[in-house]
Amino acid sequence: MKTILLIKEIYLESFKNIQNYVVKHSFKAFAWFTLAMLVIVLYAFLFRLFTGFPFANF
Repeated sequence: MKTILLIKEIYLESFKNIQNYVVKHSFKAFAWFTLAMLVIVLYAFLFRLFTGFPFANF
């Protein structure tokens, strides 16, 4: 739980001093998009891992 709170604090601090509205919101959108893509990749990898996908097909 402490790690999640630390990540939240880093996220909030990173956007606190950005003054331009467009830059601030585009960086936030990019951060959420990156997180969503990471979650999708992890889901796909774990799905293949647990369903018995042969990673080495030689």
